[in-house]
Amino acid sequence: MRRYVFGRLGQVILTLLIYVTLVYFLLQAMPGDITMMYLSNPKIPQAAREELKKQLGLDQSLFMQYVSYMKNFFRGELGVSFSQYPKPVWDILMEKLPRTFVLFLTANVFSFYVGFVMGKVIAWRRGKVIDYAATVVGITFWTAFYPLLALVVIWIFAYNLKWLPLNQFIDPRLWSAAPFTANQVFGNMVYGAAIIGIGIFFIFYYLLRGLKPSRRSRAQAWALACALIAAVLFVAARKGMLIYIWDITRHMILPVFTLTLINFAGTMLLMRDSMLETVQEDYVMAARAKGLPDKVVRDRYAARTALLPTVTSLVLSLASSMSGGMVTETMFSWPGLGQTLFAAALSNDYPLATGALAFTGIFLLIAHFIADILYAVLDPRITYTGQSGV
Repeated sequence: MRRYVFGRLGQVILTLLIYVTLVYFLLQAMPGDITMMYLSNPKIPQAAREELKKQLGLDQSLFMQYVSYMKNFFRGELGVSFSQYPKPVWDILMEKLPRTFVLFLTANVFSFYVGFVMGKVIAWRRGKVIDYAATVVGITFWTAFYPLLALVVIWIFAYNLKWLPLNQFIDPRLWSAAPFTANQVFGNMVYGAAIIGIGIFFIFYYLLRGLKPSRRSRAQAWALACALIAAVLFVAARKGMLIYIWDITRHMILPVFTLTLINFAGTMLLMRDSMLETVQEDYVMAARAKGLPDKVVRDRYAARTALLPTVTSLVLSLASSMSGGMVTETMFSWPGLGQTLFAAALSNDYPLATGALAFTGIFLLIAHFIADILYAVLDPRITYTGQSGV
């Protein structure tokens, strides 16, 4: 196991090095240069222009700029933003990252749950009306032109019905007298979700393993109730943030709903295919022969085994949706990492664009690494040399 993990980790580091190198030189090859807005101004003295050029590192050759950037990159120093000079790129990304992470994590959890439930239901009722209807609806949304679908959702629920806010991620009037920043609220939301998620995982997968099947369902219900109580206590402990958490949540509903419509079909179809293979297994046929109810056979025997490839796809879908977040954040005016990347590319802000793309690449690589390890841990038939242990 250790050898496999270190081998995969080495591949991740090598891939990251190649990726950042390609991103750096591709952005440098783009036409235009924002620094010329300052360097070519005739009112700026020559000495001041040379000093600005030196501060931005533009007095060196392209190769030396690359070497200097890579050294600083692996020290966590991403330089300063050209368009928001002299603000460090790291500070900008740390400001935007929680907003993107909360939005896409929430959307992926919802789309995964909807896809998982619908996938196991339509697989169990293969060939029925619900199978065809759910498949057609899911594929229709999955293949829809995303910007058009987002505009339709905004027009219906925000502009026409006025049920939800039209744009942005907070209400400026509410936040004008707030005693804390939006990022502090996002941080507490992530922290609370992480604590609750870890607690649920620990209870479900470790403490309940030794229970008999007849008592496990009741224990799981109590575990879920405890998790909900923990969530209420968490909010109560920060009751000063409750109204601000609700404001952010209200602004998240439209993009989360749209992303769920687009993404649930992938999980649903994957779960359906996995279930169709699992229901042919001997232990599922034996459970049916024992006279167990269909719901018990479906949920406790077939769905649990079929869940394996779906769980690993959740990690990858979160990473891929975040990497494609530019469209979502632009359409819904969500000031996150994707919108920052879009603005940086338009303004030729190379340090900020490179940093945003590097963060996206790092997240993708970490997600693939976690998926590989998770798959190997969850399925004991898989050995760490990539061969089946069956």
